[in-house]
Amino acid sequence: MGKNARVTDKRTAAAAPRPAVELPPFAELVLDLVDRIPSGRVMTYGDVAEYLGQGGPRQVGRVMTLYGGTVAWWRVVRADGALLPGHEQRALAAYRQEGTPLRGQRAADLPRLDLRQARWDGR
Repeated sequence: MGKNARVTDKRTAAAAPRPAVELPPFAELVLDLVDRIPSGRVMTYGDVAEYLGQGGPRQVGRVMTLYGGTVAWWRVVRADGALLPGHEQRALAAYRQEGTPLRGQRAADLPRLDLRQARWDGR
């Protein structure tokens, strides 16, 4: 198996297992970092790129779009704390299950992530 080959291992229940496939090196770095984000914490797309010292928010977003279903995708978020469009209910259920800090929880509005409390710096 090549250096970038992935094998199925234990994952968060809501994330699909990773099949053994060759990933681009940057994708491998992104997914490995996302695997390390603790339950109840988040990183923005820009945080991930900055931590890795390469790429940018859009490149991280592209990796998450293509391969993010194999990790706890809801832990990589927009810089404004808004829930990912089209995935709001699934993400919200995961945040509530994990105890991720939220703010602005009015009945009619979707909450946002409280990035001051939820943001993880990689340490």
